[in-house]
Amino acid sequence: MHEIRGFPDLKRRLERDRRCFAFFHPALPGEPLVFVEVAFVDQMPDAVTPILALESAVGDPRRARCAVFYSITSCQPGLRGISFGNFLIKQVAEDLQAELPNLKQFVTLSPVPGFRAWLSERAARRPALAALLPLLEPGAPPPGPGNDEMLSALTAHYLTREWDRGQARDPVARFHLGNGARLERVNSRADPSAKGLRQSLGVMVNYGYALGHVERNHESYMRRHVVAASSAVERQAKEARALLGEEPGPH
Repeated sequence: MHEIRGFPDLKRRLERDRRCFAFFHPALPGEPLVFVEVAFVDQMPDAVTPILALESAVGDPRRARCAVFYSITSCQPGLRGISFGNFLIKQVAEDLQAELPNLKQFVTLSPVPGFRAWLSERAARRPALAALLPLLEPGAPPPGPGNDEMLSALTAHYLTREWDRGQARDPVARFHLGNGARLERVNSRADPSAKGLRQSLGVMVNYGYALGHVERNHESYMRRHVVAASSAVERQAKEARALLGEEPGPH
């Protein structure tokens, strides 16, 4: 997800406060199918830049409270679309919990790749979203603080209320929610990279993996089409109704 930018970047990602796990299959010996990169931090992160910064201080994993899955990379183009990462994330969380009992949270810092395209469709039809139209123009500057509340509310709605053939519309949301994660928080201006702005105007989100709840969350998502989300995310999703001109739903 986040391209490695040379040897110094690779070296930083392999320091003692980081881990890199790979998933292998007997049918392809010596060929990894997917990598998951993990960072140990004090609290759930709201931006990716500090994690990717080469000059960031190396922390003590024995003091960290939170393990962050910040990059998931498929290595086999022919297997793209097949969800191997779910096996790896759950196994990694169990292994890390056994190794580092100080860890209390297992979360992601995930992109929202379908958000900008969805927002472009809606903003063109809704006067209440007209203020966002300049941000959707090619070459527009990154969103400023004045847009945070609106973008966060719309992202929460998009991830919890927009469905496509019984699944969340966003592909990354489908992956994590289907694996039993809970949508914990929406972070505006979390990824200022060109890719982050192109996909989601810089918005990223945290999905949480509480090992005791993943089966319940998975069943709720698959059988009832209900997204497990924090109260803050649910509140933001409800705030988006007025912007979108929608009546209150069953959530």
